[in-house]
Amino acid sequence: MTFLTQLLNGLSLGSIYALVALGYTMVYGIILLLNFAHGDIIMVGGYIAWIAMATLGLPPVVAAILAVLGCMVLGALIDKIAYAPLRDAPRLSILITAIGVSYFLENGGQLVFGAAAKVVPPFGDFGSIQLGDASLSGRAILTVLVTAAATAVLTFLVQKTKLGKAMRAVSEDMGAARLMGINVNHTISFTFAVGSALAGIGAVLYCMAYTQITPTMGIMLGTKAFVAAVLGGIGSIPGAVIGGLIVGFAEVFVSAIGLSVWQDAVVFLLLIIVLIVKPTGLLGRPMTEKV
Repeated sequence: MTFLTQLLNGLSLGSIYALVALGYTMVYGIILLLNFAHGDIIMVGGYIAWIAMATLGLPPVVAAILAVLGCMVLGALIDKIAYAPLRDAPRLSILITAIGVSYFLENGGQLVFGAAAKVVPPFGDFGSIQLGDASLSGRAILTVLVTAAATAVLTFLVQKTKLGKAMRAVSEDMGAARLMGINVNHTISFTFAVGSALAGIGAVLYCMAYTQITPTMGIMLGTKAFVAAVLGGIGSIPGAVIGGLIVGFAEVFVSAIGLSVWQDAVVFLLLIIVLIVKPTGLLGRPMTEKV
């Protein structure tokens, strides 16, 4: 395998982590919640795609759209049912609730679909591009392009739209946002929906790359995406992308030199190093306490 091929593999894997990390960082940026159920929303998206193609025989494009929409609706419902009633509760209560939602989705998935892995039908033959001695996977290129497009759309949404301005206002000062007439609950639910839609896109790209899904697949995927968000600076959109790419490159290159059993350890070692050197992450802003 050439360096160029490994570089594209790292970009592809890092892009999936980046999409999931964006969901984490959006929710944390608004209400300072670590939504530990986010990885399990990806699992649900994978099963929606599997049902659509393997059971209902729908085209891959339709399956992908249903997976994204399903994750979007699920994220909004989780916020409405589990988190919205605790808006004014201590932060620890919401954190424990997020862990409970995660376990509920994982065990619910096992009850409904069983613990055995399901094979997701291929989304299509994306071929490959020959560049010298390197064979570049069409699927990997598509993953990178989709992530770049999703990041650009998200950045435009947050920076240029009315809802994006409301999100930034709620992030800065929820009380002041209420006084200015912003519907805080609606804004937070919208943030959950967008973050979960990104998780749905990540689920589709993950299924394209690995083709197998299990009820517990979101645990490690979500954990590494959370590491990526913290690495880049949780709350920062560019930071989530940079953190995801760092995690992806670290895994791929450690595996390429024959140390694949250490790839998970290297990811968490990177996290420890960054937190020691720069606790707020690479692009994170220093947190100030208001008195």
